Amino acid sequence: EGRPTPEGMHRDGVDWVLVLLVSRVNVQSGETSIHDLAKQPLGSFTLTEPLDAALTDDNRVLHGVTPIEPLDPAQPGHRDVLVVTFRRE
Repeated sequence: EGRPTPEGMHRDGVDWVLVLLVSRVNVQSGETSIHDLAKQPLGSFTLTEPLDAALTDDNRVLHGVTPIEPLDPAQPGHRDVLVVTFRRE
């Protein structure tokens, strides 16, 4: 099992967070959830294809990703993402 966000639902302390899927091989789950600041769910989705992306307003929402597990436990698997954060200056 891999835990993309071990801290659970969270904010990153920036203004914007961009998450871009680079590669996803032999894994299931990894669902991204977005919640408002009162922790009420707003939506969820799974980044499945390279270049799938999510841009969140870190001042207005919490985000988190469910643990991933291999589809075939006998084979290696991964979910690689690029995370870019932005701050207003």
